[in-house]
Amino acid sequence: MGEEFYSIIKLISGEEIFSLVTIDENDGDPVIVLQNPIIMQMFQNGHGAHIKVKPWIELSEDDIFLVTSDKIITMTESKDNKLIEIYNNFISEDNKMEIHTPNGLVHPSSKMGYISTVNDARKYLEEIYNITQDKKES
Repeated sequence: MGEEFYSIIKLISGEEIFSLVTIDENDGDPVIVLQNPIIMQMFQNGHGAHIKVKPWIELSEDDIFLVTSDKIITMTESKDNKLIEIYNNFISEDNKMEIHTPNGLVHPSSKMGYISTVNDARKYLEEIYNITQDKKES
């Protein structure tokens, strides 16, 4: 097996993936070994540019995949520290999907915890409403 490096890969299917890559050249035909491949999609909204991150194959429990070179249009080594940091954070936290801003901030997710659940908030607001209604009637 060859040396590991971070790479952006464009597949013939049109997918662009980011992964830690090793190239295995057994029997003359190179096989690309992808470790925890992810899809990073750039999008813009009123708050700026963001990166949506999700696993390349979402339903698999495996984290290593083999791709033959005939399925790849192009690949390039990435030394972009921000992309590598986002990748490493994503795979270490075992998140299903995250959205990152260019400055590295992560938008809150349900895994980060909320102040209350919808049902708890509804009960609290109904209690406040009922108290104000009782005061008006008095």
